[in-house]
Amino acid sequence: MEAPSSILSILCITLIFFSNLVHPTFSELCNPKDKKVLLQIKRAFNNPYVLASWNPDIDCCDWYCVSCHLTTHRINSLTILSDGLPGQIPSEVGDLPYLESLEFHKLPNLTGPIPPAIAKLQNLKSLTISWTNISGYVPDFLSQLKNLTFLDLAFNNLTGSIPASLSLLPNLDALHLDRNKLTGSIPDSFGEFRGKVPSLYLSHNQLSGNIPVSLGKMNFDVIELQRNKLEGDASLIFSGKNKTTQFVDLSRNLLEFDLSEVEFPSTLVSLDLNHNKIKGSLPVGLTALNLQFLNVSYNRLCGQIPMGGKLQSFDNSSYFHNRCLCGAPLESCK
Repeated sequence: MEAPSSILSILCITLIFFSNLVHPTFSELCNPKDKKVLLQIKRAFNNPYVLASWNPDIDCCDWYCVSCHLTTHRINSLTILSDGLPGQIPSEVGDLPYLESLEFHKLPNLTGPIPPAIAKLQNLKSLTISWTNISGYVPDFLSQLKNLTFLDLAFNNLTGSIPASLSLLPNLDALHLDRNKLTGSIPDSFGEFRGKVPSLYLSHNQLSGNIPVSLGKMNFDVIELQRNKLEGDASLIFSGKNKTTQFVDLSRNLLEFDLSEVEFPSTLVSLDLNHNKIKGSLPVGLTALNLQFLNVSYNRLCGQIPMGGKLQSFDNSSYFHNRCLCGAPLESCK
């Protein structure tokens, strides 16, 4: 005899109830909008192995390469490192509005330009796209990301000039544009950074022209301009007792100024000026510095190397190939 349908319904409901006690319903923390966007990003990259953990049946807060905010559970970090990720950066990355950190690093198969959609990420504090094969210009729209404290676009194939508008970023601690194919001059506006003065890394490009006089107004902790085609008086960048500059690398440029007239900041620990057209003599003030590195080779310096401080702790390679520089560790002056 068949049981009435009402009794069967009660039995089914009872079984479902006890089943949920043993296997509770899956409760996902990840925001469904964020999850949908991440799956779109995965498809745009043609479902690469590095994103294999991005399984729609798993809470996306547990996926590899992403992290969620502890209270809001919105995706606040996307970091993809060291894998053969193919294609271009998908525009969908701009649809993760709570991102604070976005990083694509050591991805040689990543190509194309930096997508304008990144300008939508108004909560972004750190943007790293480095050691890739992205190309095109350094986008002007990056100046819209007012919360950025760290911008790293080093080791890419970026071309064109440096946007002057980057000086409008009020919270920037470090700007890395080194090891690209950038041309043109350093923007005058880099002597007018709003708010903080970032450490500036512009080395290994094809920058040319005179060092902007405006840079003398800035107090850079670190400034690296080596291996460009820059000209003029670069001493204004680090000269002055009131500055707190620590690391300066201006090597392998076309710089020409009188080193004997430079007043070094007491905080300076590393100075590299090799392969330029710098004249004059080494100031006695160098003996008062706690230098950890010094290289003034391949210039047009003359006179005796001052005795004292750390100057004699460096070998002759720090001083050789100058016009008439002498004294320890070089040959004695006649």
